[in-house]
Amino acid sequence: MAIHKILIVDDSPTERFYLTDILVKNGYAVSTAVNGEEALERIRAERPELILMDVVMPGANGFQVTRAIARDPELAKVPVIICSSKSQETDRIWGMRQGARDYLVKPVNPQQLLASIAAIGVESAAMPVRASA
Repeated sequence: MAIHKILIVDDSPTERFYLTDILVKNGYAVSTAVNGEEALERIRAERPELILMDVVMPGANGFQVTRAIARDPELAKVPVIICSSKSQETDRIWGMRQGARDYLVKPVNPQQLLASIAAIGVESAAMPVRASA
């Protein structure tokens, strides 16, 4: 499945603008949420094909929201890429354990972001091959 609709979840207006600019210039449809609660509402209403998730936000943090998405049968198929200023390896490992498909450190490199989105799109499109008996 080619990814087209992306939800950006970040409490920073600057970061939302930066990521939106990169994505729109590359043909993606973008919506935004400023916190985890709004993100969960938008995911259910808009059905994005990918979520870019900040970690440090008021209310539920990005790790908590990513875990909620991964554990919800209705939402679990929506891939999450965490985009965070938290740059320790333990943060990356924890984010992946919560259900994120990738973990990018801010400031996000545009080429790295686009490559990650493309890889997830290819991964999602791949159909499992069943071995013949």
